[in-house]
Amino acid sequence: MLNDNAPLLGGNPGTKLNISTFQNSISKTFILALKSSPVNYLLIFVPLGIVAGVLGWSANAVFWLNFFAIVPLASLLAFATEELSEHTGETIGGLLNATFGNAVELIVSIIALKENQVRIVQASMLGSILSNLLLVLGCCFVAGGFTRVQQTFNQTVAQTMSSLMALSTASLLIPAAFHASLPRPKSKHDFPNPDSSDGLILSLSRGVAVILLILYVLYLLFQLKTHKSLFEEQAQEADDGIITTSLPTDGANDKVEEHLSVTGSLLVLVVATVLVSFCADYLVGSIDDIVESSGLSKTFLGLIVIPIVGNAAEHVTAIIVAMKDKMDLAIGVAVGSSLQIAIFVTPFMVLIGWIIDVPMSLYFSTFETAILFVSVFITNLVILDGESNWLEGAMLISTYLIIALAFFYYPDNVLN
Repeated sequence: MLNDNAPLLGGNPGTKLNISTFQNSISKTFILALKSSPVNYLLIFVPLGIVAGVLGWSANAVFWLNFFAIVPLASLLAFATEELSEHTGETIGGLLNATFGNAVELIVSIIALKENQVRIVQASMLGSILSNLLLVLGCCFVAGGFTRVQQTFNQTVAQTMSSLMALSTASLLIPAAFHASLPRPKSKHDFPNPDSSDGLILSLSRGVAVILLILYVLYLLFQLKTHKSLFEEQAQEADDGIITTSLPTDGANDKVEEHLSVTGSLLVLVVATVLVSFCADYLVGSIDDIVESSGLSKTFLGLIVIPIVGNAAEHVTAIIVAMKDKMDLAIGVAVGSSLQIAIFVTPFMVLIGWIIDVPMSLYFSTFETAILFVSVFITNLVILDGESNWLEGAMLISTYLIIALAFFYYPDNVLN
């Protein structure tokens, strides 16, 4: 009689059983991941995008195939992060969500920086902020308020987030004002020179980036520790949403939704991150050809098109919860995502550029900083009262469309 506790050695039937169990576990992990969102049907574009990049298909094919490939990969990253957070403490879970919630933007931006595509990185950072503040929040207000007279949310949390957004806007306005007050460099070759005006801007940006990252850590401490009770309603709404959507309601034999293990969550995170890296590499590499063949500016691609990739999963989540009248969670997703981009991802990119010797700065053109200021100002006006309706949503969406139209016609050479 075989001992069930015998070591799994070669030739022992237990080895086959162990391999079979491992394979079943892997299969179960990926099945759960694939079923996590309807958007995962777009995963068919992942092999197509990679093949297009390897075989050197046309720039349009490479760009758009990899564009659609990154959308479901972003959804998988978000799903795996949430599953991993189930097995960690609240503080670590918050840090994981803060970090991996912007994984796609980070990967695309790092690859673009390595290719010296500073304009794309700056535009995508600004575009992510604008799309979340105006487009996503506007869609939330319209979707949630269309069948309701008014919706309410936590005014204190909204005020905290809007104040931090105002500070992040100031961190971009100050370098722009600083640049405008200095004499122009004699030539573009003076840029890396610490004595030139652009060199001073670069030094200022790196100092401001460090301060913003420290502020971000303090914000996490505020959210997860000292003032945790202010954000508990959002967390409760998130849990209620998961329970509502994952549990059947037709009898006593209801099945609880299965969750990924720690190992399974890490496996999905690693695989999705690697695939995003490949797809982002091909997508960024095709941008110059797209600009040349289509006539679209790099700024328009980075500011309007690329942010849709990284924020697609968040966009859908925010709109769905708004339709369920969970406005605290919707505000947390839309404004919170903008805040993370403004005071975490953007300054982090400045430091990454410093490390790899690429002149990434917080200096944006006067036009871009004015656009950001107007956007934050309008958003603050509509959320500070703690109430929303569909007309306010239409106002935010209209503002975003006006900005998109303006950047469609505004040439890159004026911004550079």
